[in-house]
Amino acid sequence: MSENDSADGGDGPATEPVTRHRVRSEMDEEFSAFYCSTVRLLVAFLINQGAAVHVAADIAHDTMTSAYRRWSELHTPRPWVYKVASRALVRKFAAIEEEPVQEVPEPTSLLARPDAIGEWETRHDTLPMLRSLPPRQRQVLAWTLAGFTPSDIAEHLGLPADTVRANLRKARRAAADYLKAREEEQ
Repeated sequence: MSENDSADGGDGPATEPVTRHRVRSEMDEEFSAFYCSTVRLLVAFLINQGAAVHVAADIAHDTMTSAYRRWSELHTPRPWVYKVASRALVRKFAAIEEEPVQEVPEPTSLLARPDAIGEWETRHDTLPMLRSLPPRQRQVLAWTLAGFTPSDIAEHLGLPADTVRANLRKARRAAADYLKAREEEQ
């Protein structure tokens, strides 16, 4: 191989680091676009499943970090991050940990004013209704609100499609009853 081979853009050793850098840069841009379009929706998805705002933000951050590390392996990243985040939330619920009552989390890009968590939660009328649902109904409804079909949900959660549809039907009925009761109160 002559000096001209690597200097003229051939496949010589001098172009290999440039190609790797370009591929990495493209992957970073692709992940960045995915992150920007997904992270807030992922946090909302976790909140809809019953997570506190700061817990949802932490899980979303950890999930996106894992997605970045595995980015080249992920063929369907959106369902993957929802599944990983959902499982992390289930593990968090299953772990018995005491949380200090008065501790206010530090500000993050996802949660600029941590002291406004209570105010934010009360503005979102659906949260009390979602939290009143049994865990499986809440989970299925959260996936539905995130834009997944019952078939997608069944596949990602490893459940029969009929089970997903039945839980979704019960959750919708409970939501309708909740909204009707609220209307009557006003």
